[in-house]
Amino acid sequence: MLPNARPMTPLTLTAYTLVTANGRGVGPVLQALRERRSGLKPCDFEDVPLKTYIGRVEGLEDFSLGIELERFDCRNNRLAWLGLQQDGFMVAVAEAKQRYGAHRVAVVMGTSTSGILETEHAYQARDLTGSLPAWYTSRYRYTHNMFSLGHFVRACLGLRGPAMVVSTACSSSAKVFATADRLLRAGLCDAAIVGGVDSLCLTTLYGFSALQLLSSSPCRPCDEDRDGLSLGEAAGFALLESSTSVSRRGAVALLGYGESTDGYHMSHPHPEGAGAIRAIQDALGRAGLQPRDIDYVNLHGTATRVNDAVEDKAVSGIFGRMTPCSSTKGWTGHTLGAAGITEALISVLCLKHGFLPGTLNCKRIDPTLHSRILRDNDVRSVQRILSNIFGFGGNNCSLILGTLR
Repeated sequence: MLPNARPMTPLTLTAYTLVTANGRGVGPVLQALRERRSGLKPCDFEDVPLKTYIGRVEGLEDFSLGIELERFDCRNNRLAWLGLQQDGFMVAVAEAKQRYGAHRVAVVMGTSTSGILETEHAYQARDLTGSLPAWYTSRYRYTHNMFSLGHFVRACLGLRGPAMVVSTACSSSAKVFATADRLLRAGLCDAAIVGGVDSLCLTTLYGFSALQLLSSSPCRPCDEDRDGLSLGEAAGFALLESSTSVSRRGAVALLGYGESTDGYHMSHPHPEGAGAIRAIQDALGRAGLQPRDIDYVNLHGTATRVNDAVEDKAVSGIFGRMTPCSSTKGWTGHTLGAAGITEALISVLCLKHGFLPGTLNCKRIDPTLHSRILRDNDVRSVQRILSNIFGFGGNNCSLILGTLR
């Protein structure tokens, strides 16, 4: 346990919702996991000619946010709106707002893309003088601006508490849980809406292609022949409240979290997984748990050769070959800034339904990996799950979720 990792009071997830390429709402996502039905398809995003697979949420192109929210209209906020509509989430937030007051509910979001797609469209639409179109300049602060997502969610839910957006690449919407805990412990709020939204755009597709990190097939985490990741998009939200305020036997709660930064390389993680190990150990310390107390590890598992190998060093070094682990990127793709909330809520489904998803598309586990990697789905009771999110350049976060007793 790190010196600054104090044991925390569990935070109950009293409501949650998730939209990915293979489901709108937690029910359809769970069904897709059980049926081993991937949301990855050959790239059909706009006119992008790349030979790769993506996890695109269908229908975002077919609606707008309406007159009242028109200034926020962009792909990322449309995806956020779609997420907020699922699983009775807005009703649960309204009830929390009534309990605590609109000014006592915080909003902490994570994203890496925000509304950058609209900026890409605007640059394509410049006139002969190079001027950007008027429709874009009037909406920049509500779309491209990194705070756009937080502003939008706050407006949709009618909240007036603290609000911020975390943007630390892949770890963005995992770190929101840690930030929410600090806000609650500081007495700045009584509840927090945490979540993340990241949507497909040209910058990420062409950017990861330039880095030679995109697979030409659906991604294959932990497979000996893996050749890169598949990009996806997702929106997920959770309502966090102190377990002392809403103690519910059998409810799922955040038990611990750990954060670290490698400080090793601009893009590569530390080759020995030093930062990943610190994040996992910090999470265990805050939860007051030992490695043997974890029933399953939800791997970051991007399917790139370096990241899978480095994460394996960290996980096997702490848990050995005993604790089952797997990656769910084969279902959703790597949703970047939304990966943290996506993996966290998939972990919640595992806890609630006694289910472990095997690593989709992994035909033969890389023999150089030493963790106990699941290839097939498994049905078993689980009480505590560690979910890893290790971001670009070694920005790491590990979450421990468990069932309250």
